[in-house]
Amino acid sequence: MKGIKVSVEWHGKALSANLSKGHCIAIPLDHNKPQPNAFFAPLYEAAPHKADGWVGDTREGASVNFFNIRINPHGNGTHTECVGHITRERYAIHETLGDGFFIAQLISVYPSAVEGGDRVIDQLEWEQGIDAIILRTLPNHEDKKTRHYGSTNPPYLDAKVARRMADDHISHLLLDLPSVDREEDEGKLSAHKAFWNYDGDKRLHATITEMIFVDDALPDGLYLLQIQIPAFMIDASPSRPYIYALL
Repeated sequence: MKGIKVSVEWHGKALSANLSKGHCIAIPLDHNKPQPNAFFAPLYEAAPHKADGWVGDTREGASVNFFNIRINPHGNGTHTECVGHITRERYAIHETLGDGFFIAQLISVYPSAVEGGDRVIDQLEWEQGIDAIILRTLPNHEDKKTRHYGSTNPPYLDAKVARRMADDHISHLLLDLPSVDREEDEGKLSAHKAFWNYDGDKRLHATITEMIFVDDALPDGLYLLQIQIPAFMIDASPSRPYIYALL
């Protein structure tokens, strides 16, 4: 196996990962193509800057491409958020995410149908001692990459499961849904609050990454996880999670 290899000791097990063979589980955003959307946020937009008759596009004669972008992290594709998403205090994802790699477990799960028509992730088991959980909901349709979730009542996470994750010191939760909570929940945000221990000693280091996409070719199991973000001093940022199989 060629490439940059690292060895990891985890719970007495010797594991290895090839950092040259990673898998991006972010959804690429292209302003010229269909894109995912949640909570009726304005669509992601990229357009050349215009000033005094100059257009920042090499196809229109400029020497450089000089584009402005508009994005709402929570509504426009893959993003990572910190507890500052739900607090009056201003916590920034750049300061709370930290750096390095995390031991993550990829778990495929069918949300349960419950009374009222909701679909809820309420049954979940994971390895003890991991840092992160990556949830791939089934069925895993490709249209997750372009789906508009507004007013569709997508599946969500049971707050009791989120509480168990916090109790087990799961620092990072990643899932292919627009939110860990119900789309319309009267502002309760029960799973967000449980995961971040909102009513107690807040878990400032913990993050939630939503609207990922995990290809069916990747098997469930342990991975080395890195979450890449721009250094935004706000509660959430577009993100690019990368995973590497642990052998």
